[in-house]
Amino acid sequence: MTADNSSSDCKSALLKLAPVEAVLFDVDGTLCDSDPLHHHAFREMLQEIGFNGGVPIDEEFFIKNIAGKHNDDIARALFPDDYERGLKFTDDKEAYFRRLVVEQLKPIDGLSKLVKWITDHGLKRAAVTNAPRANAELMISMLGLTEFFQAVIVGSECEHAKPHPAPYLKGLEAIGASKEHTFIFEDSPSGIRAGVAAGMPVIGLSTRNPENLLMKENPAFLIKDYEDSKLWSALEELEKENGVRTKAEAA
Repeated sequence: MTADNSSSDCKSALLKLAPVEAVLFDVDGTLCDSDPLHHHAFREMLQEIGFNGGVPIDEEFFIKNIAGKHNDDIARALFPDDYERGLKFTDDKEAYFRRLVVEQLKPIDGLSKLVKWITDHGLKRAAVTNAPRANAELMISMLGLTEFFQAVIVGSECEHAKPHPAPYLKGLEAIGASKEHTFIFEDSPSGIRAGVAAGMPVIGLSTRNPENLLMKENPAFLIKDYEDSKLWSALEELEKENGVRTKAEAA
C-alpha cells in the first residue's frame, strides 16, 4: 500500500473497503491534541531530576523518543540502566498528565462532525491506544465520547503494544468487524505502522509529527484534521458508490 495524497488515491483507498463497516481510532493526537500536554509533563519532570544535564527536552527529542510509544519502551529509552526507575517515572508522569488533561484538553478540529457522520451511518467503532487505560478513558470521557466507542483497546493489555498489529486486530475482534471493511485514524509513525501491518488502510493525521516521518509508514493519505477536504471528498465518494450505508440500512 503506497501513500499518496492525490484526490483520486484518497478516494480509492476507502472505496475498496465497500461496504465500510467500522472505524478504529488512536486516542492521543488523533482524537485530541494531547502531545503538547505529554511534552510539557515529560519536560518538567525530566528537568526536575536533572535529565540531559538539566537541559529541557525539545520537541525533536520528544518526537524521536517518546511520541506514540508505549511506556515500557519510553522507560527503557530514558532510563536504560534502571528500567524499574523508568517505569515508576512514567507512572508519575501519567498522573501529572491526567491533571493537565482536565484543565486543557481540546478535540482535533472537526471531530464532532466526523463522529456524527460515523454515528449517522451506523458504523462500528473502537479506540485503540498505547496510552494507559486511565489516561485513555479520561480523555475519551472529557471529549464526550464514552458512549460513542463500543470498545477501548489498550496496548499494555495485548500480547504486544503498537507498532505491533496486535492491538488493532484485537480492536476488530472486540467489535466484530473485518479488516477488509475497516479503516483507521492515526497520528504517529508507530501507530500507522501497526495499522498497516494489521492489513487496514490508515488515514494519518499530521497533528504534531512531521509529514515525512508519517509518509514513511505508508498511510493511505494524510489529513491536517477532520475538517480536511481530502477526507470529506473520500467519504462523499463512498456514499456516492453505496460503499457505506445509512444507520437505518445498517440496522
